Amino acid sequence: MPRGDKSAYTDKQKRKAEHIEEGYEKRGVRKKEAERRAWATVNRESGGGNKSGSGRGVKDTKVSAKRGGRIGGRASAQRPAAARSRSAKKAAATRKRRARA
Repeated sequence: MPRGDKSAYTDKQKRKAEHIEEGYEKRGVRKKEAERRAWATVNRESGGGNKSGSGRGVKDTKVSAKRGGRIGGRASAQRPAAARSRSAKKAAATRKRRARA
């Protein structure tokens, strides 16, 4: 199998790479660089081609894409408004104090 051959990838992996590539192109990355980054991302998330013979059925690991948007804010949102406001005022006072020093 020559380098760059995508026959060992599942249809889902190919769709994922295409979608990622489009996102890079929208942000102004050149076509070839966008394609390289897209496949690098697919390889990082799924460990390479998953068609039969190369570990089909093995769960993908290190899927960072599924964590996006879930990391921050949850604990803060559960605190009462008064507590959040108090923290914000304290932080602002600290920044103001440190700016003077």
